[in-house]
Amino acid sequence: ARVLTQFLVFLYCKCLWRGLKFVIRKVTGRCELQRICYNNKPGARRTLKIESSLKCSKNELLQSAVSVHPDAVEKTIDDIMALKKINPDTNPQLAISLQASLFQIVGYRNLVLEVEKLRMEPYDCENPKHEEMLMKLWKALRPESPLTGRISKQWCEIGFQGSDPKTDFRGMGLLGLHNLLYFAEHDKATALQVLHDSLQPKHSKMSKADWEKKKFDKAIGYSFAIVGINITDLAYSLLMSGALKTHLYNVAPEMPSLVHFQQTFCYLMQEFHRFWIEEDPCDIMEFNRVRTKFHKRILKQLKNPDMALCPHFTASDLHLVNL
Repeated sequence: ARVLTQFLVFLYCKCLWRGLKFVIRKVTGRCELQRICYNNKPGARRTLKIESSLKCSKNELLQSAVSVHPDAVEKTIDDIMALKKINPDTNPQLAISLQASLFQIVGYRNLVLEVEKLRMEPYDCENPKHEEMLMKLWKALRPESPLTGRISKQWCEIGFQGSDPKTDFRGMGLLGLHNLLYFAEHDKATALQVLHDSLQPKHSKMSKADWEKKKFDKAIGYSFAIVGINITDLAYSLLMSGALKTHLYNVAPEMPSLVHFQQTFCYLMQEFHRFWIEEDPCDIMEFNRVRTKFHKRILKQLKNPDMALCPHFTASDLHLVNL
């Protein structure tokens, strides 16, 4: 009986909402999509509402609009305008606004697929391209220290767990390597500073000789590369859950791309490093606690539809912070 009551209430509210939308359209002369475009500024505020409106529509054309191929966006907009009986000549800005938002929506969908493909591709030491990326990462982070061999304890110097980094990429596949290399090459100064900080002793009273001998188990920070892969997982979860829509709809004028995702990773690496220092954990055993707290902070920020996470480095073209 309780379930039936809830179902009837749901149907009543749904019918009431549809009736209200009909009345509003008759009074204002505008459909829901028009009202969203005219009453909301470009970015997440507008695009999130358009996305929700399209997904909740009873019309098949509107429902499928969020998953069309990018090449079909313009035709889809024309079809929507025709369906809604909106004259594009007297409403030119509406078509432009809808097109911009739809590009963002389908772009986010495609980015999810691209990121997932990289995550699912395992690191292959027999693949020359994979090996080349790994060597570039070493050279970017340790330009003055040539590797003594492909299998070497030197990898621990940039935060891998053992002598062969390939084993550390298992969780995030090539996505972790792509992100680390992007950070090291496009925000090199910050990456080197974070790496340097991660290797510093927690207590400065330790002598230089003792520090050199114990620097990998007495660091204030963490294993740089391992944390980078972990933060890749955090960025991946934000993307897959849809939480990153707020940020990406605010910073990508058209379609969000892999570069936007990698720049977001750079921001998260830098901010996590600051957060780790603020939290001042006793040791690496507190990593999960600190990471969980950091994750919650980012999620809270992304609930603000005007929020844009902005990497603090010159290579970024993301200029929007709290629009």
